[in-house]
Amino acid sequence: MSAATPGPRPGPRIITFGCRLNAYESEVIRAQARAAGLEDAVIVNTCAVTAEAERQARQAIRRARREHPSARLIVTGCAAQIDPESYARMAEVDQVLGNEEKLRAESFMPGPSVRVAVDDIMSVTETAAHLIEGFEGRARAFVQVQQGCDHRCTFCIIPFGRGNSRSVPLGEVTAQVRKLVEGGTFEVVLTGVDLTSYGGDLPGAPSLGQMVRRLLAAVPELPRLRLSSVDAVELDEDMLRLFAEQPRLMPHLHLSLQSGDDLILKRMKRRHSRRDAVALCAEVRRRRPDVVFGADLIAGFPTETEAMFGNTLSLVADCGLTYLHVFPYSPRPGTPAARMPQVPARLRKARAARLRQAGEAALRSFLESRVGTAARVLVEKPGFGRSEHYAPVETDAGAPGEILPLRITGAARGRLQGRLVA
Repeated sequence: MSAATPGPRPGPRIITFGCRLNAYESEVIRAQARAAGLEDAVIVNTCAVTAEAERQARQAIRRARREHPSARLIVTGCAAQIDPESYARMAEVDQVLGNEEKLRAESFMPGPSVRVAVDDIMSVTETAAHLIEGFEGRARAFVQVQQGCDHRCTFCIIPFGRGNSRSVPLGEVTAQVRKLVEGGTFEVVLTGVDLTSYGGDLPGAPSLGQMVRRLLAAVPELPRLRLSSVDAVELDEDMLRLFAEQPRLMPHLHLSLQSGDDLILKRMKRRHSRRDAVALCAEVRRRRPDVVFGADLIAGFPTETEAMFGNTLSLVADCGLTYLHVFPYSPRPGTPAARMPQVPARLRKARAARLRQAGEAALRSFLESRVGTAARVLVEKPGFGRSEHYAPVETDAGAPGEILPLRITGAARGRLQGRLVA
């Protein structure tokens, strides 16, 4: 989990950890802080998904204070929402803001401020869209369409940082996407905490697939659309049909799988089985043969035996996974899993390493299979872009923001090499 690149002055320095939703919210924070006239500040937008994420955030806070001794230092995000007092006790911190408070311009107004401004996130019942101009230095932008989660996986603390599920109405999503496209964005990624729960709280309960279909129709000038991580058990038929019918929906799907063993999935309180995951990948691939899958996987969940881990390891091949996000299990105080019999930390790390090795082999195989094919690559920065399949591509052609037709000429060091098609 790496810190985001700070934007140019004037305006605050934003340090972002964690998910794509946090990346989107950091752009909202940037806009709100500028609107409030906050010029000299460091704002750390934290993540609470693992203990390591919190350790990195605390390290970044201390480093930021050393590098900016006179700046106003604000801490926000999920870790701050869940345990605000622990961050308020840090001598380096001037103010702690909750996940709702960080999106309001008044929170950043100059003058005397409340040291800890963190309300009960469970009392929030709506999610407002925030119109942002774009993402500084990026041709890709994230758009929040959903917030919070109604499920209670036994390992996860995030619902206590994000609250219950709530959706952004389609009209507001459309307005944001149209504004980004008008500002030069070529690719939009729809984000949320539990993306596939979209619409359940809106009039008529539109599904994610219905929303995406209407969005693509309403903004025909948007070249490329992606989804962030989705729950394998909740993809609706509309969404499946879109993968088959809509070329502007990129052939890349990231799944929140977590494990490949049925008993571990049950102890995690997940709602899918191993068979469900394999069947979903087969069905999407049947409809969109060139689709690639990513997945979140946890190694060393409490009570996991070597055989149970083997079921997760074999899921890489059985589902045909290409991009893995692997996490050694990290106990979070207050969650049911933290009270279960724990797998030794050494074993968790070793299993995570084996999963990562399997992921590296799968990615290498996929990249090699692309050599000699054509790709349309969105240039993100000079010399680098990503294909429709989210594969990293090195090229000496084009400028950031362009979508180029390339011929893939090689694969090395985890990247493709491409040459502009004449």
